[in-house]
Amino acid sequence: MISQEQFKKELELIIANAIREDVGDGDHTSLSCIPSDAHGKAKLLVKDNGIIAGVAFAKMIFDYVDSDLHVETFIQDGEKVNLGDVVFHVSGKSQSILKAERLVLNSMQRMSAIATKTRSFADLLEGTHTKVLDTRKTTPGIRVIEKWAVTIGGGENHRFALYDMIMIKDNHIDFAGGITQAIHKTKAYLVAKKLALKIIVEARSLKEIQEILDSGGVYRILIDNFNYEDTRKAVALIGDQCLTESSGGINEETIKKYAACGVDFISSGALTHSVYNMDLSLKAID
Repeated sequence: MISQEQFKKELELIIANAIREDVGDGDHTSLSCIPSDAHGKAKLLVKDNGIIAGVAFAKMIFDYVDSDLHVETFIQDGEKVNLGDVVFHVSGKSQSILKAERLVLNSMQRMSAIATKTRSFADLLEGTHTKVLDTRKTTPGIRVIEKWAVTIGGGENHRFALYDMIMIKDNHIDFAGGITQAIHKTKAYLVAKKLALKIIVEARSLKEIQEILDSGGVYRILIDNFNYEDTRKAVALIGDQCLTESSGGINEETIKKYAACGVDFISSGALTHSVYNMDLSLKAID
């Protein structure tokens, strides 16, 4: 996984680029009708039910736009919210609040939706040892906040990107000439490059699982698009030789059944690519 330093850097890049994209050479609407020395206060109003996420990120945005803005927080990241709740107040220069408004809302609406969906998956796994993982199926440019939202919702992050873990999938296997060849080449590459990266290999059949086990040195096997019966067989075959992960169209109706097969992890791209933004608004108050 990425370091805390890299995590912070990614967040800073998102904020800087988003403000550049949205503000350009100036928020001319606010500049034209609101005095530069005018001060105001606004509230983050919840217009939906779910899990709030992005409060800490919103504070980073406000600080980037104007370090003199003050945020008074009433509800923290990861807490349940209902229609009508107020998450925080922000006060300071009115122009600064308006400059930050859209980025704060866009980010928190997206992050809260992801956290809410993740929490629903995590709740379904309660009582099992199985953990829910995200994937790289994220929105380009804002991956770090989407993966952050998954952890706020009670899930765990898979690899962050292509550079922090080896994941040999079906296309790698086919292009490399087979599973054994792909694993052998990967191990040789890691030695040559002096890299200590964990290896995950995707399996499409029980036969491929056995071939992966015969090759050895794998951290986790991705049991991809297996039915329940074959998943149980796969878990029994793998035993304690490495960790197990199920994936492939798993949803709220099927996730607990896959967990009952004994897998360590269930990964779902739906956590980040199939959510509807939580309805939030930033409203001026007296």
